[in-house]
Order: sequence, then C-alpha cells, then structure tokens
Amino acid sequence: MPGPAVSAFHPDPSLPAKVDVIVIGGGIIGTSTALELAERGLSVLICEKGQIGAEQSSRNWGWVRLSMRDPREIPLMLEAVRIWEGLDVRLGRKTGYRKTGILFTTATQKSYDLHARWIRQLDPHQIECRMVEGKDLDQLMRGHQMKVKGALHTPMDGRAEPQWVAPAIAEGARDRGAKVITGCAVRSLDIQAGRVTGVVTERGRVACDAVVLAGGAWSRLFAGNAGIELPQLKTLNTVMRTTAIEGGPEASIWAKGFALRKREDGGYTVASGSENIVDIVPDSFRLGLRFLPAFMEERQSLRFRLSGRWREEAGQARRWAPDERTPFELCRILDPEPSQRILRQSWARARSAFPVLESAEIVQSWAGMIDVTPDAIPVISPVEELPGLLISTGFSGHGFGIGPAAGKLAADLVTGDTPLVDPTPFRLSRFSDGSRIHL
Repeated sequence: MPGPAVSAFHPDPSLPAKVDVIVIGGGIIGTSTALELAERGLSVLICEKGQIGAEQSSRNWGWVRLSMRDPREIPLMLEAVRIWEGLDVRLGRKTGYRKTGILFTTATQKSYDLHARWIRQLDPHQIECRMVEGKDLDQLMRGHQMKVKGALHTPMDGRAEPQWVAPAIAEGARDRGAKVITGCAVRSLDIQAGRVTGVVTERGRVACDAVVLAGGAWSRLFAGNAGIELPQLKTLNTVMRTTAIEGGPEASIWAKGFALRKREDGGYTVASGSENIVDIVPDSFRLGLRFLPAFMEERQSLRFRLSGRWREEAGQARRWAPDERTPFELCRILDPEPSQRILRQSWARARSAFPVLESAEIVQSWAGMIDVTPDAIPVISPVEELPGLLISTGFSGHGFGIGPAAGKLAADLVTGDTPLVDPTPFRLSRFSDGSRIHL
C-alpha cells in the first residue's frame, strides 16, 4: 500500500540560473529553512528529487512534543512551539496544529520514577509538566482499560497533520519569493577554490552562495559523494490510520506496545510505542562501532533483520560524477513496506486499552525511514572544511515537532545571524576530529 497522500503541490516550471541559497530536500526541515531564508530577503531554491514532504515528513506520528526529549533539544523545541502557535496565520494555510497534551504512561514504579525525574529538565523553563494518576489520569484518558501506575503529562505538547505541513510551509516560502522544484534530484555540489559555488542537478547547474543539505535518510549518501563523513543510519517505523470515531481520547498517548493520536478527520494514527525495525545493511558494519552504545541502550526497542534492503543498498553507487545518474533518480520516494506483525500487535493493544477503538477500521498503513545519528541528536551544522555547505539532518524521529525551529537555526547559521539557541550540541564535528573523508 503506498504511503500517505500529501497535500497537492504544483512546482515551479524551471530552474533559476542563480540563487543565494539552495536547499536540498523538501521535507519539513528543508521547507522550514527555505521559509526562514526567504523571509529574510534571500533568493532560495528548494530542490526535491520526489514530491514535497513525501517521505518521513508525512509518515511520522504527527506529534509536536517537548516531553521526554534530550535536554540538548529542549531550548530549540521551546522555540519550535512558539513558531507552531503562529504558523497557520503566518502561512495562511492549515497545518492541523493543536495543543492537546501528550501522556507518557508508566506501568511500573521504576518507570514512574524515571519519568518524574525527567520533569526536572523543564524546571529552568517554567513549563507545566507533572505526573498524573488515579482520577486525573482517567479523565485525560477517558474510557481506557489500562493498568498503569501513572503518566507524564505535558499540556503544551500538541499535534499536527504531517501530510499537510511540509506542502503548506513550501507554499509559504514560495509566497515570499522562493522557487520550489520537484522531481529534480541534486546530483552533486559544484566546488571551486575549496568552497561551494553551486549544485549540479539532473536538469542542469544552478549557482549559489550556500547549500543546505536537508535530505533526511538520503543525506549520508549525498554527503559521502562530496567526501563528507556523516554517520547516519535508518530505522523503520510502521504507522496506520483509522476511520473516524466518537468518544476517543483528545490527548496523544504513549504506552508500551502502542502510541496513538487523534487526527483532524476524527480518526486516529496508531503505531507501536516501543518497536522500530533496523535493516542490516553495509553501513551497519561501516558505522557499527559508532552506533554500538545507542544499540545497547535501545536494545529492547530495536528489531534487527536481514532483508532486501541489504541487496538494495549494497547495489547503490557511493560515488558518481555530476553527469551520471544517481541513486536519488532511481528511487524518487522511499516507500518501505510496513511490518504486518507490528500492525497487528499495536492495533490489538490499542483496542484493548481503548475499547472505543473497536468500532474503528484501519483504512491505511505505511512505513517510513527515520534518519538516525549515533547520539540521536540532529546535525545542524556548517561543514568546517567546505565553506558554503550546511547540513541539517539526523533528527532521529524527533524532526517533525522541532522542524520549524531547526529551520530557523539553519537559516541563522547560513546568514551569520545570532543563533536562536547555542548550536554547539548540533555540530557535525562532534562525531570526529574532522568531517572530511580522505579520498
């Protein structure tokens, strides 16, 4: 079954000869970056090999959450919430954003205490967040039949519609003068005198002063062709959506075995709350030592498998010339098969927890490839040894909610404006002493 249908987007007909900044990738990160740059008066081009928002940006859960984030992401996420609050008015389009709260349930005293300790991360920011239990929890999760100790509740958390957001932001960027080209893969960077001076696309060259690589799961492959070592792997998450029902919970809920959130159409998005699939591929061995600590920490939630992805990625070119056809042209949209086992298990657990879901039907399921870094923190960083290139990728399943602020930070780094948050945690060089491969 194909992935979720994103909002219709009609691209610009032709490439400009020159712009100030080229953004590679039309997901929420790339479009948000383009919007910010265009609002600052720069000429911007988004080049998307497939369709706007057609990969993980439209395949995620639709959560806009501050809760349970790594402390390094919290300042950026606070800015993201502020942007989300005014985004519909700013764009003149609907994103489906609502503040409904998110509940992370706990079944044991150990997990309850762990969630309670996390609340301290918000103490400096004066954000309402508390543990709830008993009648307070029952009211927030009306109709539930779960045996839980309690839940972490953050009322300012919210939701939006992934299939609407990236196209809406891309249109907003175009309203401000940006050009948006789809079905146009960027093949390589044009580097002269040691800095980026443009890109070569499958339709021709475009000159520019800066490039932002926001290619999601494809970023490592593109960066590697430019001689840049970007440690990034992929995990697969399976999602489904239901028909509309009455009487279900308004808040989004995470529990062991399932996660759900209400949709604007009255149905629910349902996924596994505790399981992702990791396909074993050649990069698993190239990057295995770097990812080993993360694999060990998340060993309960990761399911490793040998699948057709090995052959597919082993057969992908890792180096190519600007006049050669690239992997980005051979696969316009990553549309992996969802796990039928995970679908069955998460749907059964969701219905057991919320009997009201028994009246709902599954109308669509899909899977998405999540771009992951060794520390599960994104790269939003200039490449020190290649002036003119900035990378914004590796959001590790956290990118949808934080995307608008990530775009703003990327724009700050491109223009040299004072960064809205300290960018140090997101620097590429944290993974190694240098960011270039010796070819």
